[in-house]
Amino acid sequence: MKKRRTLQGTHLILTILLVLWVVLILGVALLEPTMLNPSTVTTILQFSTILALAALGQALVVLAGGAGIDLSVGGIVSLTAVGGLMLVRAGLPPILLPIICILFGTILGLINGWLVTRLAILPLIATLGTFFIYSGLALAVTGGAAQSGVPEWLLSWGRGAVAGLPLPFFTVALPSFIATAIILNGTAWGRWIYAMGFDEKSARLVGIGVDRTRMMIYATSGLLCGAAGLVSIAWLGSGRPNIGQNLELASLTAAMLGGILITGGRGGVGGVLAAVILLVTLQTSLLQLGVNTVWQLGIVGCLLIFVLLAERLSQRWR
Repeated sequence: MKKRRTLQGTHLILTILLVLWVVLILGVALLEPTMLNPSTVTTILQFSTILALAALGQALVVLAGGAGIDLSVGGIVSLTAVGGLMLVRAGLPPILLPIICILFGTILGLINGWLVTRLAILPLIATLGTFFIYSGLALAVTGGAAQSGVPEWLLSWGRGAVAGLPLPFFTVALPSFIATAIILNGTAWGRWIYAMGFDEKSARLVGIGVDRTRMMIYATSGLLCGAAGLVSIAWLGSGRPNIGQNLELASLTAAMLGGILITGGRGGVGGVLAAVILLVTLQTSLLQLGVNTVWQLGIVGCLLIFVLLAERLSQRWR
């Protein structure tokens, strides 16, 4: 007797997201067919890049368990964007701007990891506190004003596209997801992350350096947010102290919508990228159709509940 094959885990999430995306595109084609053009696709992917990088870092933190969450992602994006440009204007060579943003973001992520692992502060509280610190600093040092002085070569990269794919998405976001998927599925470090999320106590008993690994994960989240800050200044042409506003909730929504279990130990990054593109497509479509922002938030919330409910029901059926 042959066993029935069922969609499980990430495959189910990807299928649901793909179906929802097709339904959304068909709806847009009926209501606003002028939106379906190559420039709209480029715009959606451009908007997706910043959220995708923040959501990838968020997904890793949640995946590792330990009540992990990173509410500071928006603050890190904002502070690295304005901080990098201010250092360049202070005299550092502009060619070092990408390194400055990424290194700065990594340091801010390490601070989060130190608070969680060394001081044993609950991740929700630790990263909520650093969110206010990082966001407040970004506003305080700039007075709320956007910072200029982006090098021309960086603007060319940030606003360029190849075959309709924005260069930042093609050269930063997509490789980051591919590299992370390879690490999670094909290396010992990836297996440690899943083991920590599934049962942290057992992971410690078998000799996994849980605290060291978790600190590296928070540093990686900060690094990805630093890259998102770099993308923001390359695309917008300025460092904006509020560019990371609401990224903490949007990134967490994308991670959960993409199949990352909130308690850790299960999920994949492919679903997270699909969720980011679906969310940005949905928000862009609603904006073009003139739907009020309040309703947009409600629709996104309903979408999240629907996907999680469908996945939960599939588990019970199995």
